[in-house]
Amino acid sequence: MSDARREALRALVAQLRLEQLEKNLFRGTSSDLGAPAVFGGQVLGQALMAAARTVENGHAAHSLHGYFLRPGDKAAPIVYDVDRIRDGGSFTTRRVVAIQHGEAIFHMSASFHRRESGVEHQRAMTPVPAPESLPEQQRLALALPIDFRFADGRPPLGEGRWGPSGQTWLRTVDALPDDPLLHQAMLAYASDYSLLGVAMQPHGLDFRKPGVQGVSLDHAMWFHRDFRCDDWLLYEADSPSAHGARGFCRGSLYSRDGRLVASVAQEGLVRVRNRSGETQ
Repeated sequence: MSDARREALRALVAQLRLEQLEKNLFRGTSSDLGAPAVFGGQVLGQALMAAARTVENGHAAHSLHGYFLRPGDKAAPIVYDVDRIRDGGSFTTRRVVAIQHGEAIFHMSASFHRRESGVEHQRAMTPVPAPESLPEQQRLALALPIDFRFADGRPPLGEGRWGPSGQTWLRTVDALPDDPLLHQAMLAYASDYSLLGVAMQPHGLDFRKPGVQGVSLDHAMWFHRDFRCDDWLLYEADSPSAHGARGFCRGSLYSRDGRLVASVAQEGLVRVRNRSGETQ
């Protein structure tokens, strides 16, 4: 793995750590991934980190529900304002608003649960080739902190057409500290990279193609079991529906030994304009 990609991961870890300004206020910076606005996964991860920094030890995030309200400015810091909605014995709830230039760009509710035992079952992971046998997919002409490998043989996004589903191995390009919260924030970050793509690939669309606009509108995530984001995770994703310029996608994340560690759902804007600017 290149030194540039390891440095990109170190920078991302620093961004997810956030700077605390006040009891409930945190500040984060952004990386330029080549898109016009701040990458949504970065805001997800930072908002989750801000919320968790106000929660007592023993409670871990089990779900988050976020809405992307405005494009983020990559050149400006983002302030995360945490509202301590409820502190309970078993569950703790937080609301986070991400602010730039005096306006909200993102809103999230997150819930934290004190670890306890209970009934258990899960859907089995689909058998796929091992990640070591697959080529790495570099999705952008940048040093990315996440290693992605297609497990289902599909072509890169925008090359040909593929059904509305995908299986992708992912992990960070280097080891992470032993901080479960950091691993959750990192997975929230990574989960937004490829999810909307499964709604675009049946139509041969790509974020980089002229006239194609793909933007996350909302993002929900549930954490089921402990995991490490620096070990391989299989991201099984599908898009049951695309209609009205919106694509709905959902995903399941499995550890290499087959444990279902997280679930994701997202709706995104998928808009195609012709040369005159009209929506197709």
